Amino acid sequence: MKVPKLPCMLFCVLGIAMFVTYVRWYPSTILDNAGLSPRNEDEESRGRTPDEVFYGIMFDAGSTGTRIHVYKFSRAPNGAPILDHETFEALKPGLSAYADDPDKSTAGIIELLTIAEKEIPKHLWDSTPLVLKATAGLRLLPGDKAQKLLDKVKEIFQSSSFLVGDDSVSIMKGTDEGIFAWITVNFLMGSLTNLEKKHAGVLDLGGGSTQVTFYPYSKNTFPSAPAGYISTFRLFNTTYTLYSHSYLGLGLMSARLKILGGVEGKPLNGGEVLVTPCLTPGFVTEFNQAGINYKIKGQAEIPLYESCYKRVSNVLSERVHKASEATQLFFYACSYYFDRAVDAQLIDPELGGTLKVKDFEMAAKKECKSTEKAPAKSPFLCMDLTYITVLLQDMGFPDEKELKLVKKIDNIETSWALGATFYYMNIPN
Repeated sequence: MKVPKLPCMLFCVLGIAMFVTYVRWYPSTILDNAGLSPRNEDEESRGRTPDEVFYGIMFDAGSTGTRIHVYKFSRAPNGAPILDHETFEALKPGLSAYADDPDKSTAGIIELLTIAEKEIPKHLWDSTPLVLKATAGLRLLPGDKAQKLLDKVKEIFQSSSFLVGDDSVSIMKGTDEGIFAWITVNFLMGSLTNLEKKHAGVLDLGGGSTQVTFYPYSKNTFPSAPAGYISTFRLFNTTYTLYSHSYLGLGLMSARLKILGGVEGKPLNGGEVLVTPCLTPGFVTEFNQAGINYKIKGQAEIPLYESCYKRVSNVLSERVHKASEATQLFFYACSYYFDRAVDAQLIDPELGGTLKVKDFEMAAKKECKSTEKAPAKSPFLCMDLTYITVLLQDMGFPDEKELKLVKKIDNIETSWALGATFYYMNIPN
């Protein structure tokens, strides 16, 4: 039976008209998933619409300072987040310095919040999550003092126009710090979205703690790892199992205090002075850690490097675990690894560079030798480089092991903050 041509044509025209109307009026967020959302020429060139832009604010309350990261995201065609821009600013000292007077922390937090208000369009404030995660500086404080600081921050956050949840202000677990740094680095490398790329390990040396995190490719790593060193999480529709551990008290500043003979959070009595074999005999200086000032005096045996190395080795003795697979993997080294390499003129302060473990040792010997001859402008550099050398050796890294030292990848800070933003803020993926 033949179908009349005219009714058939009218039916087709009606169908096309209905489809055009549907495309025009159906919610754009659903159409975006099918790639059908209409865009103007400028939006098409960028491959996204203004509605796809969203923000996250992460405060990093570290032991030596408080930093704000304001992240601007858009969305890739497959729904994965694209990091378009980061605004970063830091203030010193860290929150822990206000342990005895939390109200004094207010001005700095408000100053950093003002930066977020300038960066984020006002109509997006109430949908932009605002989070502060504190690290080793607050972990090392007595619980009541740390909580009072967190309560003060949350009070300030809740008076802002940003989105503040029940867990927006808290102390982060040390292991999470390592995991989030790993997420940051591997996201910026592209290995979280490109399955053919091998994941990089991350060494992060903070002020109060240090982390080692990597993706085990060898099954032997799992049974040999101490309890609590293996963590599993899900991100971007993929499950990851990592070797990750945070050594509280072995960050550079906390370790420095231990090497000097001091105790975290315990002031000296009267004219008491800490005596250390990592400074030349008779050299007198001061060191401030978490708001407490310590008087220091050198009492080293010459050669200074050997004297300091012995003291550092005693401080670190059997405190870190050697993961044999780590020596075979590619690692990024961040934070104070980078800073001290810059101070020793081993790498470019902007570009970073690749170093071998033995480069830190050679730099330590050179700095210590120089300090023997004349008072150093940076009196603790000999000690810090020696500490990094022994720490890497105790982790099992051989002298010839190469590490990539970076502060930024694609102009984005390599801290844990970006990884934490993905994890805590449920950024669409």
